[in-house]
Amino acid sequence: MPQTPALPDSTDPYLWLEDVQGDKALDWVRERNAVSQKVLMAQPDFEQTRSQLLEVLNAKDRIPSVTRRGDWLYNFWQDERNKRGLWRRTTLADYRNASPKWETVLDLDALGAAENENWVWGGAVCLGPSYRHCLISLSRGGADAKVVREFDAARREFVKDGFTLPESKGDVDWIDESTIYVATNFGPGSMTDSGYPRVIKRWKRGTPLSEATTVFEGEAKDVAVHVSVDPTPGFERTVFYRSLDFYNSKVFLLQGDKLVPLDIPSDASPAFMRDTLLLHLRSDMTVGEQRFPAGSLLHTNASAYLQGQRKLAALFTPTATRSLSGYTATKSHVLLNIIDNVAGKLEQWHKSGDLFTRREVNAPYPGSLGVSALHDPLIKDDPLAEAYWLSYTDFLTPDSLYLGSTADDKRELLKSRGALFDGTGMRAEQRFATSKDGTKVPYFVVWPKDAKPDGANPTLLYGYGGFEISLKPWYSGGFGRAWYRRGGVLVVANIRGGGEYGPAWHQAAVKANKQRSYDDFIAVAEDLVQHQITSPKHLGIMGGSNGGLLVGATVTQRPDLFNAVVCQVPLLDMRRYHTLLAGASWMAEYGNPDLPDEWAYISRYSPYQNVKPGVKYPRVLFTTSTRDDRVHPGHARKMAARMLEQGHDILYYENIEGGHGGAADNEQRAHLQALEYSYLWQQLGR
Repeated sequence: MPQTPALPDSTDPYLWLEDVQGDKALDWVRERNAVSQKVLMAQPDFEQTRSQLLEVLNAKDRIPSVTRRGDWLYNFWQDERNKRGLWRRTTLADYRNASPKWETVLDLDALGAAENENWVWGGAVCLGPSYRHCLISLSRGGADAKVVREFDAARREFVKDGFTLPESKGDVDWIDESTIYVATNFGPGSMTDSGYPRVIKRWKRGTPLSEATTVFEGEAKDVAVHVSVDPTPGFERTVFYRSLDFYNSKVFLLQGDKLVPLDIPSDASPAFMRDTLLLHLRSDMTVGEQRFPAGSLLHTNASAYLQGQRKLAALFTPTATRSLSGYTATKSHVLLNIIDNVAGKLEQWHKSGDLFTRREVNAPYPGSLGVSALHDPLIKDDPLAEAYWLSYTDFLTPDSLYLGSTADDKRELLKSRGALFDGTGMRAEQRFATSKDGTKVPYFVVWPKDAKPDGANPTLLYGYGGFEISLKPWYSGGFGRAWYRRGGVLVVANIRGGGEYGPAWHQAAVKANKQRSYDDFIAVAEDLVQHQITSPKHLGIMGGSNGGLLVGATVTQRPDLFNAVVCQVPLLDMRRYHTLLAGASWMAEYGNPDLPDEWAYISRYSPYQNVKPGVKYPRVLFTTSTRDDRVHPGHARKMAARMLEQGHDILYYENIEGGHGGAADNEQRAHLQALEYSYLWQQLGR
């Protein structure tokens, strides 16, 4: 496509929409919300759809996701009675029951009402082995910036005069009962250009934050700094990170009072397993005569490595189809979550001294696996030292959760969901499209009952294609009741920029090659039309965040291919993205638009600069959140305003809460999703 120069910032007529809470901007938002909701809520099945979606979101048989802390399993739960949610706990023995006995630790609805705040749960960091002392994060309206307050989990109350931090993006971790590490907004000069802390301090109980001691600093141009404390007895380690960009870091070990650089590739991810150092590579690494390809997981003796020895071996080596989705460690094993042509497989490696031996685990196949070890190194003779959670799902199989052990392949089925929709006669298949440069791009098609390739199926194509994030099969009651039931086809595209085939699949579509993500997405759309799965009249696309940029770029390049676009919490103005909120942190993915050579390629796809009057675009639905402090709502606002000014028909909805997730509770989620499905059926129905 020809380059379209951006307007200089000073002449952009829509900069006022970047004033998140400005009166003029909010008046515009209210007006657009009213227009869009009037159109979409008037659909005859809107209320029924919203009710069904809320029923799915509040379903009693949802599997409670739990975090082990000593003898307790903690869970955060939202339902119709607890809209903002309960932080609660139970024991493993109780969790095994169909209806566990849960003890409420903190009620966010009650807390918000008492304090007149719209609190959204942001997580907890608790100090073992008692896990009584917790640092709880609370967000106003779902933003990334959070307030931190110390909480006593035994007494189930906040600690008077305990550790408290004002609202900020940041990082905290315990050193001991009286000391914590803090990365927060300490005032002018303490934050990076990306809006994250660049300073970490050691803060002692009973002293003001202003007296905390600086222990680590990054630079303003860094993305952020982080700290991680490993309390494993005999192998205690504190690790500091300077995130130079989204994919590269400088890593330091605290040894006494000294920070010792860890000599590893800047884009490798390190982890310690007692006396073993694990390295997950993002680029090729050569050690002596050995060459380890990007995507490998290596192991070595940690002490020997720190002393300069370089004896490494691989636990995982990628192939053309296999990549490492993740891994977790029990006391004596490393469990590898592998995807092979976007199907999950599980391996375990037994650690004995410095040697590891491999065994393939007989796990459910071919959908998505989740694996997480339960081992707590602070518990002596931990009875769960070799236990792990194993979850499985696919497009047509409800989620199941098992309790497994590295001893064998026997596992206990703890929880399974009932079917949320009638899957009789449905099928899911994997297909491959050929992209512009000849690359084969996989995608999944989920067919509703009795659907045939007649070119008239309402079809939703979903994609992401960025930051090495893989789109694996998932089970969705929302899609089941609001889409499949009425004859809708779902397509999930595994385009370049994602992580489905490892780092190379991601790196093939960054910076100057970002257009490949859009070429892949277009190729999948064309393949759907060619094989009469659908036609442009019945084909819609959906994506959020980077996926919002994906659908924005795609529709400006090929408006003829689609009749619906759901553009969620998107990046769209790529000329200014790096100046808005966390945008500077993503320059390793997209490039720096202030550099002429890099703006030359960014400008060719940036939706805000490439949308034109006189072109026939499908009606686009933009959704975002006023409280999104990651991707600025100004992206969606400005794009919508520009399209309206150019005479295009668009819809726009901005939730006042929700942060980057778009919604703060299940009622808001159901309303937002019902608007989206109402729009899709309006645009794509037969």
